[in-house]
Amino acid sequence: MKRVLFLAILFAICIPIGYFLIKPKDKKDLPIINPIDVQEEMVDPEMLRIGQGHKIGDFSFQNEDNKTVTQKEIEGKIVVAEYFFTTCMSICPIMNEQMQRVQKAIKGNSNVKILSFTVDPEVDTVEQLKRYAKTHNAISGQWHFLTGKKEDLYALARKSFFILKPAEAANQGDVGGDFIHTNNFVLVDQKKRIRGYYDGTSSKEVSQLIADIERLLKE
Repeated sequence: MKRVLFLAILFAICIPIGYFLIKPKDKKDLPIINPIDVQEEMVDPEMLRIGQGHKIGDFSFQNEDNKTVTQKEIEGKIVVAEYFFTTCMSICPIMNEQMQRVQKAIKGNSNVKILSFTVDPEVDTVEQLKRYAKTHNAISGQWHFLTGKKEDLYALARKSFFILKPAEAANQGDVGGDFIHTNNFVLVDQKKRIRGYYDGTSSKEVSQLIADIERLLKE
């Protein structure tokens, strides 16, 4: 009788322990990326010492519908951001083909926005962006193509999104002769924090981006 009682107690103890040991662990949380986590060459010098608390800064640009879009547009939203230009014949067509995949995945979800900032505002006027948006079947209000002053567009890239490639850092102080050309997509969460970088020319990485958007939606 004592043996039976002992086995019953042992069984009762081991089952919860066994469940705990074999229970699948949650996937590692997405990182929260601050300036200190990025290569120094990617960050505006005045931002380098920020180790935590970084958020996308204020901005104001015109979209393809000639509407002013500010940081208020992304309050409490998940954002996928990129820098591109409409006359690009190298990486941009591939990137925006992949961005169409992102749009398809988030279609109708008002909690996710896509922001495509031009790096060539002299050419990429509101009218030019409107034509480009139409060719990419962009959903108005969900996928914004943005233009404005070059210095403001580039300052946001360097002080908020950190997408300046090391090879381009030499021109950092010269906006006139400067030109950002990057394949990075940037994932920003509902609190305006950077949560990931993805190669916009890679179908595999964009698939991961889409999966990570779903993860943020569940946070």
